[in-house]
Amino acid sequence: MTTLGKVVNFSQGFQISTDDQSLEKKEGYVRFVRIVDYTNDGEIPRYIKNPNRCFVNKDDLVMIRYGSQTAGKIVRGISGVIANNTFKITPSEDLDNNWLYWFLRQDSIYQYLNKDQSSSTMPAITFTQVGNIEIPIISLPEQRTIAAVLSSLDDKIELLREQNKTLEATAQAIFKEWFVNFNFPGATGKMIDSELGQIPEGWRVEKITNILDFVKGSEPGAANYSNEKVNNDYVPFYRVQDISQYGNIPNIYVEEKLLRGKIFSHDDILVSLDGTIGRVFIGGAGGHSGGIRRVVERHDFIKKSLILCFLKSPKFQSDLESFSGAETTIKHAGGAIEHIRFALQDDVCKKFGVAFDPLFQKIVSNISQVQTLSSLRDSLLPKLMKGEVRVKGVKD
Repeated sequence: MTTLGKVVNFSQGFQISTDDQSLEKKEGYVRFVRIVDYTNDGEIPRYIKNPNRCFVNKDDLVMIRYGSQTAGKIVRGISGVIANNTFKITPSEDLDNNWLYWFLRQDSIYQYLNKDQSSSTMPAITFTQVGNIEIPIISLPEQRTIAAVLSSLDDKIELLREQNKTLEATAQAIFKEWFVNFNFPGATGKMIDSELGQIPEGWRVEKITNILDFVKGSEPGAANYSNEKVNNDYVPFYRVQDISQYGNIPNIYVEEKLLRGKIFSHDDILVSLDGTIGRVFIGGAGGHSGGIRRVVERHDFIKKSLILCFLKSPKFQSDLESFSGAETTIKHAGGAIEHIRFALQDDVCKKFGVAFDPLFQKIVSNISQVQTLSSLRDSLLPKLMKGEVRVKGVKD
C-alpha cells in the first residue's frame, strides 16, 4: 500500500468571473468546464479567453471539490479549461490512468472524502484529503486488465444510452412535424383560427388537464426515510433531485404503506412541478414526493409516447415556466398546468401512439438493461480493487 499523494500530481482549476464567460465560442476562446457541465448533459457550454493553463483532455481525471451532492466525485470526458472548484489528477508512470479513474469511482472513496463534512453547508475536498487515500500497489498489466473489464461494461451502458437518445430524438422530431408544424399524415393544409393561433381544420384545442391526469405524490416525512432497503416492504422514494436522469435510483427508501397507494412503475412518466420544474422521468419504480406528478392519459387515444414527447416539448416547458410562480427562487408549477393548452386530433394522436409506443417501450427496456449492467459494474468494482475477484490470464 501507498498513499495517492505519493503517486499523483494535483493541478487546481482556473478562477474567472461570469462576466468574462461567453456563450459564444469566439476566436482565441476555449471551453470553460464547470461542475454543472459534468452533472447535466443538457447544460449550455461556456467559453473563455484561453488562459494557456488549467487545460484538461477528455481522458484526464478531474475531482470535484465542492457541492453537497458532488464533492469528491471523479469525472472526465470533456476537454477545456476546468473551473477552480475542480482539480486535475495526473498519475505517475506506475499508475494506469483508466484504472485510477475506476479506483476513485468507488463509493468507499466518496464516503471517505465526505465523512467529516455532513454538517457543512458547502462540503469542500482538499488536496491533503485526496493525497491521504491509501492505494494498493499492483502491476500495470493487472491495472489495465481490471480497467478494461469495468470499461467494457461502461461502454455497453453508454451504447444503450446513446441508442435511447437516438430513439427519443426520432420521436421528438416526428412529434414536432405532426403537432407543431402540422405536417401529419392526411394533412390537407386547410387551417382554422384558435386560441393558439392557426390549427388544422378538424383539430381542437384542449386544456391538458382534460386529456391528462397529473397524480400528485405523497410526503411520508423525512423521519421515515431510510438510507437502505430494510426489507421488501421498503421501496425507493424519488424526490425532484432524484429524477434528473432516466433510470436513476435514489438512495432513500420508505415503507410502501406510508405512500397511500402513490406508487409508480418503470414505464410510468413523471414530471416535476416544484423546485426545479419541468424535469421528465421514466425508468424508475417506487414512490415519489408531492413535488412530482405521475402523468396518466385520460383517453385511450393518448399513449405514453405522446405524453413523453409533449412534456419534453419546448412549448410545454415554456408554458410551464411562464405560468409558474416567479416571486420566489423555488418555483411551484402545480397551478400552471390548468393554463396550458394543446392542439390535437384524436386519430392523429392514435396514429402517433401506434408508430412510437414501441420505441417508448424499447427506451424503457434499455433503461432496465442499463440499471442491470450498472449494478453489475458497481458490485464488481470494489471486489476487483480489493483482489477479492481476480481476472484470469493476467501476468505481472
